[in-house]
Amino acid sequence: MSTGPELAGQTVVLIGGSAGIGLETARRARAEGADVVLIARNPDRLKQAADDVGAARTAAFDATDPAALAGFFADLPAPIDHVLVTGGGPTYKPLLEMDAAQVRDALSDHVALDLEVARNAAPRMRPGGTLLFMGGTGGRHIGHGAGIFPAATAALQAFVASLALEIAPVRANLIAAGFVDTPLSARLLGDQLAARRDELRRTLPIGRVVGPADVAALAVHIMINTALTGATYDIDGGEQFTT
Repeated sequence: MSTGPELAGQTVVLIGGSAGIGLETARRARAEGADVVLIARNPDRLKQAADDVGAARTAAFDATDPAALAGFFADLPAPIDHVLVTGGGPTYKPLLEMDAAQVRDALSDHVALDLEVARNAAPRMRPGGTLLFMGGTGGRHIGHGAGIFPAATAALQAFVASLALEIAPVRANLIAAGFVDTPLSARLLGDQLAARRDELRRTLPIGRVVGPADVAALAVHIMINTALTGATYDIDGGEQFTT
């Protein structure tokens, strides 16, 4: 049985840590005794988030810039324990409206970022720590309007499983979320957000909308449980069973 904070003495790096899932995970990790390091593009929002959770360190840069990412990890005091990477939304553009470059970007954007994070972070991580990436459950459904998204979803899950073997004893895991009520969702849905929330409250088996704190609780559990690696963990309130 646990006798105290389960991440005490550990360092958690949150890439995309100034809002939404990243910020809530930082808050949850701090409650479990971890030191947190926040990375985001917007310096003002990053400072506000750092003050909110009592971050040990922050860095404002674009994580999709390989040189900036490598420089950050090279300068970060080692060792670190866990890294969570959150990213942008999926691409739903119809396949036949995409050119070759757009297809390459849609298939590789998340994998390329996650690979660069792994390349730079894993050598500085303690055994048993986890690289934790974000995916989705919605891309598992083939249908009109899904476009390249199902293929990108499948690629990410296989990538994380393979990565777990290569970086062991550091772990790699994937969280596959459905709709999560975050600022990103608000930007993507615009004036359709309220209707989407109402629909989910009516149709989800859990009877409510999944929020960032729900995902944060799962993320911290995966950090704590060192038996978990190479796997995908769904969190969508049962949404995939209602469509």
